[in-house]
Amino acid sequence: MKRVAVVFNGGTISMILDEKIKAAVPGLTGEQIMKMVTGIERYCEIETLTFSNLPGPHMSLETMMELAKYIQKLLDREDIDGVVVTHGTDTLEETAYLVDLCINTEKPVVLTGAMRSSSELGYDGPSNLAAAICTAISEESRKRGVLVCFAGELNSASEVTKVNTMSLNAFGTPSFGPLGIVDDNNVIFYRTMRDEVKIGVDSIDAKVDLIKCFAGQDSSLIDFCLEKGDDGIVLEAMGRGNVPPTMLDGIRRAVAKGIPVVLVSRCFEGRVYESYGYEGGGKMLREMGVIFADHMPGQKARIKLVLALSKTKDVEEVRRLFESGLYTQ
Repeated sequence: MKRVAVVFNGGTISMILDEKIKAAVPGLTGEQIMKMVTGIERYCEIETLTFSNLPGPHMSLETMMELAKYIQKLLDREDIDGVVVTHGTDTLEETAYLVDLCINTEKPVVLTGAMRSSSELGYDGPSNLAAAICTAISEESRKRGVLVCFAGELNSASEVTKVNTMSLNAFGTPSFGPLGIVDDNNVIFYRTMRDEVKIGVDSIDAKVDLIKCFAGQDSSLIDFCLEKGDDGIVLEAMGRGNVPPTMLDGIRRAVAKGIPVVLVSRCFEGRVYESYGYEGGGKMLREMGVIFADHMPGQKARIKLVLALSKTKDVEEVRRLFESGLYTQ
């Protein structure tokens, strides 16, 4: 029988209602939650561990890196066939992506959580956890990188994002859809995806900020990032990857200083590309040396840029990590 390590790392799945403040707070232990996953012992052996009991917004990049190392140590054990991690939904996609970029394994790693606390009707924590465990013991889940399991759907860590603030099916993959599903405890995959380039680092050694573009925006936020010593900047641009002309001077200053500027779109779906040749258009940004991050959302591009810059300060190497195989130069 296979053995799965279930790592509890906080989030709504471990929360209960505090009657004094009338709001959910961390309270349940991993052992208490596992008791609600009835019958799972018929499928595999479970080893329950606790990494933290943090709400999603309390996760930092440093904590994510510590969690990645913790997971890797479990995966290195011959008696562990897969790892399931609970996580707060607000930053789950960022942690999942960082772990995916940092660890190297063929064993399944699955992140899950809950949208409702244990005090609410329809608490979804146990069902999500059961589906995640079934995913971790499936041979079909091997060699697929880190997966996110929610409401019976399986998404890749590199593609998934939180698409709804309250729905039980809060996670999805815009444009492409899920990789697969968990149905009657069986794991079924319907598509594969492009392999993600691994970035093997042991610590965070870079500062990166994310700037969302809006009509009439100037360079003041870019200049602020440069003044405070950022190593890189992610711009969440408009449409296909275009910015107001009043931002161009700031972008030029960043590029001239050797600071990588990575471009994503504020649009929910689609990818950035050098379609437009007007002032501030993608073609001009490409010629200025801006790095294009395909369909990646801003929060994930920041994770990848932080890891890339923790590995190398060579802008062209950073560009390769983002654009390899995606664009014709």
